[in-house]
Amino acid sequence: MPGLLGKKIGMTSVFSAEGKNIPCTVIEAGPCVVTQVKTVDKDGYDAIQLGFVDKKDKHTTNPEMGHFKKAGVTPKRHLAEFKGFGNTYQAGSEITVDLFNDAIYVDVIGTSKGKGFQGVVKRHGFAGVGQATHGQHNRLRAPGSIGACSYPAKVFKGTRMGGQMGNARVTVQNLQVIKVIPEHNLLLIKGSIPGCKGSIVAIEK
Repeated sequence: MPGLLGKKIGMTSVFSAEGKNIPCTVIEAGPCVVTQVKTVDKDGYDAIQLGFVDKKDKHTTNPEMGHFKKAGVTPKRHLAEFKGFGNTYQAGSEITVDLFNDAIYVDVIGTSKGKGFQGVVKRHGFAGVGQATHGQHNRLRAPGSIGACSYPAKVFKGTRMGGQMGNARVTVQNLQVIKVIPEHNLLLIKGSIPGCKGSIVAIEK
């Protein structure tokens, strides 16, 4: 679907026409430039590659520099592909937040906050084992049994245990667009989106 790259600014709240306080996330959506146009004849599928946030030449590799010079744009820090634009844009074209003027709902893709190594109570919502009395010492937040020992004599793949939590690609669908502020490239979306302040997200119509 057509979309843009953006940066999560933070959260705020606005009042609706009925006087209801709506929590929303502020995203700096674009402006993005087209760094490559992919076609079925050459690449096997139709898509455009968008670049977001300028990058210094000294931080750009030679292959990347050649890629950006071919498109006639300055080096960009973040690149992503979006389908559904058709033949509307050419390399070097700029796409702004005006793309969402007619959008009612959008999907937002981001990277969730990393929580490090967490146990089963926080990671999977386990209730803990038993009670603190009757000789239990430090087993309140333990996962308990993870499988039979005689048969099948193995732990099944996918068993919920402690491990790395967060820092994963998360897609939130059907978020309502509250307001588009084109003069500041801002997009107000109802509710929360994954990631910390300043993180890069992809917004799709």
